[in-house]
Amino acid sequence: MIKSKIKKLIEDTMDAVGMDVEIRHEPCGINMSYNFILHYVGFDAKRIQTAIGEVKPPVTLEQYVQTFTLHELGHAMDREALLDSLPRTMESYEIKHTCSKKELFSNRKALAMLLEEHEMNLQFEKTAWKNAEKLNRMYGLVDWAIFEQMKQQGLITYKLVYEKDLLRHEQLLQQAEKIAY
Repeated sequence: MIKSKIKKLIEDTMDAVGMDVEIRHEPCGINMSYNFILHYVGFDAKRIQTAIGEVKPPVTLEQYVQTFTLHELGHAMDREALLDSLPRTMESYEIKHTCSKKELFSNRKALAMLLEEHEMNLQFEKTAWKNAEKLNRMYGLVDWAIFEQMKQQGLITYKLVYEKDLLRHEQLLQQAEKIAY
C-alpha cells in the first residue's frame, strides 16, 4: 500500500514538472536515488518511512517525497555531467575495492582520491538541489521552508562524510611532516 502511494506521489510530481523518468522500487536502504547510467529514479518505501520519522521538525509523506523527487529530477537534469564523470568514478571505485579500509585511510594518495570523489559528489548534490530549486520556483510544489529544511538535511550527510575523511587526510599529512623532520 505505502509503496504504491509513494510511487504515485513521485509520478504526480514528475507530471507536475513535465518530466518523465522511469521509477523503480528498490529495497536497498536508500530513500531515493537517481541512476544516471540507466536513467531512472529509485525509491525504497521502507527507508522513506523511517527517514520521515527522523526529520525534525516533522514533514508529511507528500512533502518529503515531492522534495526528494524534485532533487532526483535535479540530478536527471545534470545527467550529461554525471555521465562525463563516469571514468573518474570507475577509477575511484577500483581503488576503493582493491585497497583494504585500513590501507585506504592510511595511504595519502588513496585518501586524496577519496576526498576528490567526495568533493565531486558534493558538487553534484549542490547542482541537483539548485536544479530542484528551479523546478520548485517554476511549479511551486513544495513550501520553501520545507524545501530548505530537506535540502539542508540532504546535504549534511555528504558534508559530514567529507569532513571526516578530510580530517583523516590532514592527520596523515601532519604525520608525514613529523616523519620528514
